[in-house]
Amino acid sequence: MISQRLSTSSPLSSIARGITLLFTTLLVGHSAIHAQVVNAYAKVTGIAGNVLTLSNINETNHTFTVGQTLIIMQMQDDVIGANTNDDTNFGNLSAIGNAGRYEVRTITAKTATTITITPALTYTYNTGANAAVQIISYRVYGSPNYTTTADMAALDWDGNVGGVLAIRVNGTLTLNHNITANGAGFRGGAASAADGTEDCQAIYRTATSTLGGEKGESIYRNTSTTYQYGRAKSLNGGGGGNRHNAGGGGGGNVTAGGLGGPGYLCSSTPVGGQGGLSLNAQISVSRIFMGGGGGGAHQNNSVGSAGADGGGIILIKATQIVTTGSCGGRIISANGLNAASGANDGMGGGGAGGSIIFDVGSFSVVGTCTIGAQANGANGGTTNDGATHGGGGGGGQGRIIYSNATPANVTTTTNNGTAGCNNNSSPCNSQAGAASGTNGSGISASAGPSPLPVSLVYFAGAFERTTGHIVLNWATATETHNKLFTLERSLDGMQFDVLNVVDGNGTSGTSHRYEVIDSAVYEAYYYYRLSQTDVDGTVTPLKVIRVDAGAQAVPTVSVYPNPAQEGDVLNIDFIRMPQTQYTLALVNLQGLEVYRQTTQISAAFQPVVLATETVPAGFYTLRIISAQGKTNHKVIVRQN
Repeated sequence: MISQRLSTSSPLSSIARGITLLFTTLLVGHSAIHAQVVNAYAKVTGIAGNVLTLSNINETNHTFTVGQTLIIMQMQDDVIGANTNDDTNFGNLSAIGNAGRYEVRTITAKTATTITITPALTYTYNTGANAAVQIISYRVYGSPNYTTTADMAALDWDGNVGGVLAIRVNGTLTLNHNITANGAGFRGGAASAADGTEDCQAIYRTATSTLGGEKGESIYRNTSTTYQYGRAKSLNGGGGGNRHNAGGGGGGNVTAGGLGGPGYLCSSTPVGGQGGLSLNAQISVSRIFMGGGGGGAHQNNSVGSAGADGGGIILIKATQIVTTGSCGGRIISANGLNAASGANDGMGGGGAGGSIIFDVGSFSVVGTCTIGAQANGANGGTTNDGATHGGGGGGGQGRIIYSNATPANVTTTTNNGTAGCNNNSSPCNSQAGAASGTNGSGISASAGPSPLPVSLVYFAGAFERTTGHIVLNWATATETHNKLFTLERSLDGMQFDVLNVVDGNGTSGTSHRYEVIDSAVYEAYYYYRLSQTDVDGTVTPLKVIRVDAGAQAVPTVSVYPNPAQEGDVLNIDFIRMPQTQYTLALVNLQGLEVYRQTTQISAAFQPVVLATETVPAGFYTLRIISAQGKTNHKVIVRQN
């Protein structure tokens, strides 16, 4: 036996998976080679209000910091329901639950094992035994424009974290490198234990590793060994090939994976693994999936192959993506991996393509430096033996979504993988099953905005003694398909009435400030709620604040972005300003002042830009000094 995966945590599983991935990498070029993982990840083990409890925290390549945005995503959910009998219906979809759901939130506090977010989550996420939820740092590049400096890749999914690459550029993203999540998705099943019995087992699910290959991983988190092996699919994961020498089924995503080859002496009673399910009806701009893993093959001579891994997920938000010069082509891909071929045993199913969302206002791609956007299914393994054994089923295609029209000079492909041959005939006269559907059916254009919404910098209110009014202000760093804001008022923080509706700025990579004056102020305090509506009617709650009418005016400011990037600027908005002249000073950890400027403030919410282009990365105290005294604010400047 080459690669038996007894469980997701067993040492044997890790060794076997390493061997299989190494072999597959040599064949198809795995995404992690010569590319930099750019995100941080953590498993969510519990949710209590706005507090997320975490484990499996991976901050090797990025960190979760206060003020930063993150993506919470339901990778797997308990979607199998009662479809667990030993029959062909095993692994069918019962109800999709929250599988594939995701949304963006801002970090307000962090401990070693928890993160607090704002605003409250829109969806209910399931962290139970048959589910998996993770957070991914939503990494921002540029100030606002950014040119890539190296290839980027998603961390491989390990059953707890990974599989997703998420970046945001508030201006123009110039693509000088590749962005990939190839094979970073759901993992392929292991080949069976070696077994010499020559019969044709029709069993659909079993705990016995000699009867069939392991099922590919899917949107259902399997925790039962009873369901581990056998020819039935497991949602979008391909089924394992059964005894004797049958091929594994291909993984599924937009299209269903192909059926594994029939097995040796089993042509009249085929026992190849079923293909992973199509999830096309469940996919939307706010619900996406990694590609399903291919099913492992059955083997008796220890030369069968494992199922291959599916493609991961790529989320890119930018005002514009451009290429320049003559580059020979750039790639943005979330392809599945090919299963290995071999001799006289069954072969594994191909991994399904993953998902890519381009939440991008426009593309400017020159003909001398085109882009290939790919979410292709991969090939099943081929059996190189004269007699009919079991090739692997082809992997289904993934999804590519454009928020606007399909761009020029971008070649977009979502192709099905090719089924493996069941013997060594040329041309092949006996193939395993092909993935369903037609190539290109996974491409969606003009889909509107994704749940990577308006980036709110702050929302604040101040009581003006001279007028008796409450002035409400908010600012955005970026907006995508933003139709309008709704501002509501409440006396108790529970029952709100609409105070005003303000037009948004559509799609914009620059900062915008908004102001509403509430002149009907009669009570001691009010609650205000701000929400945002996209052009497609989707409403996103942003923040609730309380404003005390008649409170003593004390210096209050909003400082952003914080953390800032080297070479960026700090924006300081004065919300309450009892004085007119202020000195702004940045002091490092050694107590040395590295920057100072004096400014005149004439109105509430007057923005001040603190130019920090020459300030090195580090931790600082921003001192705001006036005739009344001084206030301190922690500021972080990060390396690019």
